[in-house]
Amino acid sequence: MTAVNAPTETPTETDAAPGLESHRHLGTGATWGLTGAGLAGGALLGLLAGSWAVGAVAGLLLVLVALPGVSWRVEGARRGKDRAFTVVVTVAFLLALLPLLSLIYSTLTNGLARFDPEFFTSDMRAVLGEGGGALHAIVGTLLITGSATLISVPIGIMCAIYLVEYGKGRLARMVTILVDVMTGIPSIVAGLFAFALFSIFFGPSIRFGLGGAVALSLLMVPVVVRSVEEMLKLVANELREASYALGVPRWRTIVKVVLPTAGAGIAAGVTIAIARVIGETAPLLIIAGSTTNLDWNIFEGRMMTLPVFTYESYMIPGVPPEPGVDRAWAAALTLMVIVMGLNLAARLIARLFGTKSR
Repeated sequence: MTAVNAPTETPTETDAAPGLESHRHLGTGATWGLTGAGLAGGALLGLLAGSWAVGAVAGLLLVLVALPGVSWRVEGARRGKDRAFTVVVTVAFLLALLPLLSLIYSTLTNGLARFDPEFFTSDMRAVLGEGGGALHAIVGTLLITGSATLISVPIGIMCAIYLVEYGKGRLARMVTILVDVMTGIPSIVAGLFAFALFSIFFGPSIRFGLGGAVALSLLMVPVVVRSVEEMLKLVANELREASYALGVPRWRTIVKVVLPTAGAGIAAGVTIAIARVIGETAPLLIIAGSTTNLDWNIFEGRMMTLPVFTYESYMIPGVPPEPGVDRAWAAALTLMVIVMGLNLAARLIARLFGTKSR
């Protein structure tokens, strides 16, 4: 006997189970149109209320209701929820971006007034009113931060190597806890520690650049340790095992295989650590002090830095106060440019020397 196959039915689009997504989609034009309509409605409400804040909040709420609602109706519940969360995340990003944009705008508009050659080629010796510059503060910042880098980077890298390659047991856990604690200490505590340390040997009146470098290194070491530790963990264990299989000792494997592989990430982490401490004011105000003269000797005498220069120019502007305030904004803009340059350098290093994806 021949088996008779039962006829099969091909499900059509109309037979789809409830809850499946619709095949209709909102185009780009419709999405931007709804967004623009919501913002325009908010602007109209803000105009009627006489407050731009009311208009901004109302516009965002209208977009949050209109776009997901229409998407829910046209595209289905799943895409409607997706668009709702997209709007929420976008609004949160814009809110987080507003303080940064406001800070950059304020610093640029107020700092460009004294962003001139005199500001970068002169110090504040015998200057009471207009004129003067921040050459001594720029030199002090570079010398103190550079010295802190020379102290912190070797210590941080070796500590990270120990934690990743050698550290086991109680000592490694204690070092990890200590690094976590150092990450959260206030910067002024680092300044007080450096001041107390050098006061033992040189007396309570000690103020010099090397003390500021030691204070900054206390803040910089845990950042270097954490960044280098994460970069070393990303190195594949297969590379280490292949080196050990060839009879290469562990220390040589670390120097020749592990560190070069993680070199780009380590350089980027160190650069970010430098940018983290270059703007510290409290520890330098305590141990490095301030001066109006250019000083190249980090081992003796007070030394001015850009954060301290900004603080003193704003808090003690002189008579009349306008020139001092202008110098404070220009110093803040200079410090911002230096930090931005360091972050761009870190990204460039990571891109040029990082592992290329294939």
